[in-house]
Amino acid sequence: MTLAEEARRSVLDAGLAAGLSAAGTCTARAWDGTRAVVEARRRGGLADTMAFTYRNPVRSTDPSRLLRGAATLFVGATGYAPASVPAPEAPASARVGWYATDDFYAQLRAGLDAMAGVLRRLGFRAVVVADDNGLVDREAAWRAGLGWYGRNSLLLSPKLGSWTVLGSVVTDASVAHVAQPMADRCGACTACGPACPTNAIGADRSVDARRCLAWIVQRPGPIPLDLRSAVGDRVYGCDECQEACPPNQAVVVRLGRSGGLAVGAAPGRWIDAAAWLLLGDDDLAEAWGRWYLPARDVGIARRNLLVVLGNSGAASSTAVVRAVRAHVDHPDPVVAEQARWSAERLGMAVADADAWHEHRRSGEDGAP
Repeated sequence: MTLAEEARRSVLDAGLAAGLSAAGTCTARAWDGTRAVVEARRRGGLADTMAFTYRNPVRSTDPSRLLRGAATLFVGATGYAPASVPAPEAPASARVGWYATDDFYAQLRAGLDAMAGVLRRLGFRAVVVADDNGLVDREAAWRAGLGWYGRNSLLLSPKLGSWTVLGSVVTDASVAHVAQPMADRCGACTACGPACPTNAIGADRSVDARRCLAWIVQRPGPIPLDLRSAVGDRVYGCDECQEACPPNQAVVVRLGRSGGLAVGAAPGRWIDAAAWLLLGDDDLAEAWGRWYLPARDVGIARRNLLVVLGNSGAASSTAVVRAVRAHVDHPDPVVAEQARWSAERLGMAVADADAWHEHRRSGEDGAP
């Protein structure tokens, strides 16, 4: 059943009114070419241990796997942009990627839910897909005309840059309007490549997850030794390629003057790494909140916080030294090894740290 153009516009308008910054439509035909690319990159190891849409490329490139009889995708983007937030005075502040500074996905889902609601009231079936690995979201947004693929593999929108979160509504409603995918606008610009701290961006616009810091700080296991210094003060996410992108810089300037989109929440850009490390497991898990944490293993959070402290150079900070020393004999071997690396980077003798723990266990000093 075909949805009239007026009704199609009403669906899009509902999403825009409820939280989307941009919306469009495309057909729900399977993306065979995209599946081939995903499978090739997985075979080449570029996905590392990442699952997400790499787990099942047949499903993540075929909307009909999510809704039998799927005919159309209503695609939405919610934009966010960096705010001007200076680093706090804490001696070892850890930086959070802009997309994680607030729950922008909640705003996205509200817009997608609004579109799905209109479709259902019109008698159609609709399934919302957002941040759940059901679809390659960037491909859907590209096909819906919301942007083009940048050299760093992210979707770039003329209005929003790559400061977006993306999702779709899969429906059995057909539409006459067919969007044209947006042509490449990067041209000869290669600013994102040199900006990557680990050279993870390939000339073919692929990203090697084995070197991408945004993935490295999420994956289980130890952070590779050759990448620990490059992690710097990043505890979650990495924005270097986005911040170097000229269209993204233009978006930030425009939004800074006029507002109009969500901006990263100031309190969420920086956290006190030493203070967070000294939290108990339950409190640390609560503080980590909605951020992705495999198997909700707070050891991964501790590992990230420790590498930030090791890179901080804040050896004179009592709080930093205390936080590192508190983990050198942690029962999680990944955490303990990371603490020892950080102790050595800070010039702390591991033997001294071991002795401190021995005193603590025997009650010979007042260390909390």
